[in-house]
Amino acid sequence: MRAPVTLQEVRRHPDVQTYLAMAGRNMQLIGYTEHGLRHAARTAKYARRILLELGFSEREAELAAIAGYLHDIGNSVNRDFHPQVAVTIAFTLLRSMGMPASELGEVLCGIANHDESVGDPFGLTAAAVILADKSDVNRDRVTNTEPATFDEHDRINYAAIWSKLRVDKENRVVTLELRIDSKLGSVMEYFELFLQRMVLCRRAATTLNATFSLVINRAKLI
Repeated sequence: MRAPVTLQEVRRHPDVQTYLAMAGRNMQLIGYTEHGLRHAARTAKYARRILLELGFSEREAELAAIAGYLHDIGNSVNRDFHPQVAVTIAFTLLRSMGMPASELGEVLCGIANHDESVGDPFGLTAAAVILADKSDVNRDRVTNTEPATFDEHDRINYAAIWSKLRVDKENRVVTLELRIDSKLGSVMEYFELFLQRMVLCRRAATTLNATFSLVINRAKLI
């Protein structure tokens, strides 16, 4: 019997590296924040950590990490339908690597539901990927080198001079803590821009029998 598919194995796959590099390039070309290899690795790391620190199994955490790493791979083809495209790409890759249907379904669910416009936290993997993806707010993601041309997403990400994801296992609270330079972007502007994402994070945390908290400049907003 084949050994279970691991994140390390997925990351080494040359097709995965190619698609994610293309995704990063495509998003940069249309002026989006970084959606390539860096964001993939960060999302995978956060998704694994969330499940482990909330007491879920190593294998459940591994599947969430795989889904987190592949969740934006569809940007290599199309932005508007990138979750659906990502599911198609991931299915082909992971099936060829021998992942069984029971695990593949969980990973595909995590990939398909990460975007706030279409997503629902169906199960552990989807919930972990949602929380991990939406917690990557940092000026490192801004690829635009001309501040005068920043759109609202660039401005808020660039204003986020520090971010940290905290998981309180005892009280089952997942907290996104941000420090925002108010000279570059206001707390209210962040909240208005990302309100739909934060609502989805609250629902995702509930799926994990936890709560979601947002703290900006040491003030708890939710």
